[in-house]
Amino acid sequence: MRHNKRKHKLGVSGPHRSAMMGNLATALITHGRIETTISKARALRPFIEKIITLAKKAEKANDAARKLHYRRLAISRVRDKKAVAKLFDELVTEFTERNGGYTRIYKLGQRIGDAAEMALIEFVDGNDEGYNPKPKKKAAKKATKKAAKKAAAKEAPAEEAPAAEADAEEAPATEEKKDA
Repeated sequence: MRHNKRKHKLGVSGPHRSAMMGNLATALITHGRIETTISKARALRPFIEKIITLAKKAEKANDAARKLHYRRLAISRVRDKKAVAKLFDELVTEFTERNGGYTRIYKLGQRIGDAAEMALIEFVDGNDEGYNPKPKKKAAKKATKKAAKKAAAKEAPAEEAPAAEADAEEAPATEEKKDA
């Protein structure tokens, strides 16, 4: 059985791959966005999102030992204490309200030298316009739609009635002018 065998191999050995992911993660944390091949960007996305989740857990933890544990787990994967410190101390506040989706990948086209597909991977801003948190339950969504329809139905006849009365008042006045 092939359970837990799905990973981006990138044509390198296991230690080389973990070192490469650590280096890419360090660059992404330090600079906020990096340009790399699309396959490396796709491999980096789950790696960095798991590190950000560790930072979020550390921020929510009440115990100092637990915070240190999460920081050490991140350092063991990223292998750069300064980058991990920046992530845990500064960047994690942007992601506290987000449930995943911390990175975005843009395709850039082909590299001139070897025609490799290039991509730009960057952190998504915490107050990004494209992110709309989904409602917790579908029932709440349906209830709000029904309430909106009822409110619209109540407003529509109320607006039409005064307009009809105003038209009725103007009509006799114009008829009187014609008679005179």
